Amino acid sequence: MFLDQVTIDVKAGSGGDGMVAFRREKYVPNGGPAGGDGGKGGSVVLVVDEGLRTLMDFRFNRHFRADPGEHGMSKSMHGRGAEDTYIKVPQGTTVRDAETGALLGDLIEHGESLVIAQGGRGGRGNTRFASPANPAPELAENGEPGQERKIELELKVLADVGLVGFPSVGKSTLLSVISSARPKIGAYHFTTLVPNLGMVHIPDGRSFVVADLPGLIEGASQGVGLGTQFLRHIERTRVILHMIDMSGMEGRDPYEDYVAINNELRTHNLRLLERPQLIVANKMDMPDAEENLKKFKEQLAKEQEDEFAEPIPVFPISGVSRKGIDALLSATADWLEVTPEFPLYEEEIDQDVVEYNFVDDEPEFTIERQPDTSWVLYGDKLEKLFKMTNFDHDETAMRFARQLRSMGVDEALRARGAKDGDIVRIGEFEFEFVE
Repeated sequence: MFLDQVTIDVKAGSGGDGMVAFRREKYVPNGGPAGGDGGKGGSVVLVVDEGLRTLMDFRFNRHFRADPGEHGMSKSMHGRGAEDTYIKVPQGTTVRDAETGALLGDLIEHGESLVIAQGGRGGRGNTRFASPANPAPELAENGEPGQERKIELELKVLADVGLVGFPSVGKSTLLSVISSARPKIGAYHFTTLVPNLGMVHIPDGRSFVVADLPGLIEGASQGVGLGTQFLRHIERTRVILHMIDMSGMEGRDPYEDYVAINNELRTHNLRLLERPQLIVANKMDMPDAEENLKKFKEQLAKEQEDEFAEPIPVFPISGVSRKGIDALLSATADWLEVTPEFPLYEEEIDQDVVEYNFVDDEPEFTIERQPDTSWVLYGDKLEKLFKMTNFDHDETAMRFARQLRSMGVDEALRARGAKDGDIVRIGEFEFEFVE
């Protein structure tokens, strides 16, 4: 089974909690704080493995969690940081945030990695909070929560050459003749349901990878037939071999087929037409093929916009008798030598440039009044502070109260009409508002 698009849930590990501890040694009065920091949580990292060909590994396992860091210990001993969790993906995997659609990376090279969920830092122990004014603080932080998100993985096969055309024009047969690949071949439409790759070696020592892509039909770019499910795989190819059935056995006009497929490529991605395209006139061993090829070339010449441009190359072949295949492969290799790779996401990937612009800060928190007259506080920064507060110690709770006050929560509640004794909630935690 071939799987080329999947959504996964990832969660990085939280940092370990810092500890409140004190030195208690014989003959050492007033030993002071000795609580260690928590360890860093593990991150979730994608790494490219050239041995993989599909995203099948994610068919039954779509949830990945990294380990949390160890908690801090006494005697100022820090907790151990957790190992990162590595997820193997095939070459050509595009990574996006499922909620925002933002491009996170395009993984192509073997061993290339991308952090998709950052582990939380460890909480600080009470050793970190010692000061001349408070030499023995009962104050420590919980670990920072790990990042949690949904990720979309999309595979676009890495191939130098893509075979496109209507169903049953002979793409799979050609791939089986020019390479060691053994795709399924049948005399019916949509025999090929998944992309097949084959390595082609020509006598002069050159080689390249060819992808046999499932047959396209009119409306494929809008989801008809196999739709856009496999059109995406053409985007990485540098040269397109457009195969046409010149025998007209199925009652279709070869030139109309040529125009229809190019329209689907144009609709899917206009830049696909920038790639060199070689027309492969297949089934030339069939009756009427020579006559159809002559008409095809005449129509092609009429529609050529630039009369001084080189004519589009047409290669008559027969996949069964192997006639004309050597000339086709040699010309394909020549085009590959002069055709650069086409960047797919150059406009989306951020450049390493620092820009200094005015950004209107979003509110650090929001307040909502509930039907039971209680108040609920929301906000990423506020909720993060809450999760990193250890309420087992009064001094830590007082520090959290001071942080809320410095953020302006008290004033905002008063402005909304909060009174002494009102219930205020942050998540499942409740406390009373005090004037």
